[in-house]
Amino acid sequence: MEANNTTDKNISWLKSGWWLILLVAAGIAAPYVISEFYLLILGEALIMSLFALSFNLLFGHMGQLPFGQAAFYGLGGYGIAMLMTKFQINFWLSFLAGIGLAALAGLIIGIFCVRLRGIYFSILTLAFGQLIFVIIYKWHDFTGGDDGIQGVFPPEFLKTPIAYYYFVLLVFCIAAFILWRITNSPFGYILKAMRENSERTEFLGIPIARYQLTAFVISAAFAGLAGALWAPFYRSVAPSTLMWIKSGEPVMATILGGAGLFFGPVLGTFIITFFHAYILGFTHFWAIIMGTLILIVIFFLPGGILGFIKEKIDNRKKTDQ
Repeated sequence: MEANNTTDKNISWLKSGWWLILLVAAGIAAPYVISEFYLLILGEALIMSLFALSFNLLFGHMGQLPFGQAAFYGLGGYGIAMLMTKFQINFWLSFLAGIGLAALAGLIIGIFCVRLRGIYFSILTLAFGQLIFVIIYKWHDFTGGDDGIQGVFPPEFLKTPIAYYYFVLLVFCIAAFILWRITNSPFGYILKAMRENSERTEFLGIPIARYQLTAFVISAAFAGLAGALWAPFYRSVAPSTLMWIKSGEPVMATILGGAGLFFGPVLGTFIITFFHAYILGFTHFWAIIMGTLILIVIFFLPGGILGFIKEKIDNRKKTDQ
């Protein structure tokens, strides 16, 4: 009986959301307990987690696999970088413009992509993503080409690593909450219905193309938000942020953490980011080790690490009942 009460308390604690409050408190305290190097890694993990959440809106919730998500991420970074360095527009307007540029690109590209399903959707997003990459890479006079853009500095009060980290943490918390609200709204439930059976959803009279396009634009905007955070974070932006390889990062993070749960991509991103930073201190072949880890998860934990944990908790609850 005592074991059952303990299990119920653990499960109710997990569902109550106190663990989120503790994580945010840990994030606030982080600059005072970790080194500046790991603070930079933590800031990078938060930005890339936002990127992964934007990807998972399409993959985990809508059921479509985009391979060109880096295009919107890179456009967000290039938008703020070019406006600040070439046109001397202030940080905040450039920041919003970078997000708007990514959303606009998502609207234009999404009009074509939402007409397709499955692998055809994935390939078309990849093609559009590479097209944008080539334009940025080749248009040297305007975008800097392979040299990228340097000197993307945030406002004076955000220039210290701690100040910009807190800015990233605040934006991440707000953006993650908005995305969580979207996925748990009637709009989000329709996306999940389309994921399970798009034909039946359309038969109910729901204009699925319109919902898919809306989700595509929202996903692009949040990917652009991550890119707009990234450029001032490292004071520069380069064409590599738009490459198809970059689009693979949220895919790996989502598979590792678990696409079926909202915070799965966040967990996967944190594991990859800190694992990368740690392993590079010992070997340059970190990609082989990470690839092995991803394969182990795919074969033995198909629901991802967070999905595996949730499954164990649910099974234990059923057993105790």
